[in-house]
Amino acid sequence: MLNSPFFKENNSFVFGGSQHLWSLVFCFLFGVILIYVSKKYATKKQQNTIGNIFAIALSLSVVFAIILKIGLNEFDIKNDLPFHLCSLIALLLPIYSLTRKKGIYEVILFWILAGTLQSVITPDVVFGFPHYTYIKYWFTHAGLIVFIFYATFIYNSRPSLKSVFKSFLVLQVYLVFIFFINRIFNSNYFYINGKPEVTTLLDSFGEWPYYILVGELVIIPFFLLIYLPFYISKRKYNLFSKELRLIFKSFKF
Repeated sequence: MLNSPFFKENNSFVFGGSQHLWSLVFCFLFGVILIYVSKKYATKKQQNTIGNIFAIALSLSVVFAIILKIGLNEFDIKNDLPFHLCSLIALLLPIYSLTRKKGIYEVILFWILAGTLQSVITPDVVFGFPHYTYIKYWFTHAGLIVFIFYATFIYNSRPSLKSVFKSFLVLQVYLVFIFFINRIFNSNYFYINGKPEVTTLLDSFGEWPYYILVGELVIIPFFLLIYLPFYISKRKYNLFSKELRLIFKSFKF
């Protein structure tokens, strides 16, 4: 079993290589097809069911990966607890999908589009397909991005300007929590104690601890940039609605 390509270390993943590019293409097509088919052909109940199954599957992928590493005697408490941001979001995702709480959407939207999106552009993964860590990494990270777009276009969830600051404040709570977790386990969750070994956006922010300070300064502008398309869309909708009301009002006798 351990000689299976699913478990055998291959070191074949290369940033910007064919596996990276094809993973991005596949995940993009999967997301577009899922959202299009759900929007056009699924009933409201079916859309909810698809979203719930998807959210639960993403959450279970994190749990199964931990169980698998424990079974293979590869579990490292300093790296494999579900305290990395994307793993934590995946675990909490079924709560949002089942309850549809707007507050959860407002927080995870910005975390996913600012953080998880960066994780697929500059992935922190060593082993290539079909190693189980490769499959888990891409299913979880790309799946989160697909899901947040699913929630936006199928659940019709939308952020507000307040969502930017709400997401930022909750992120600060998470940072404090992770700071103590790292102190307890001498770990580096959320890369607070050191940058990832792979090339990421953090490399342009300087060395430790400066990249943390710079990151804090750019978070809100980055979140505002993510919010901008929603703001423009909402403004156009409001202007269109206002024009329609004026047109119908002009026909009144």
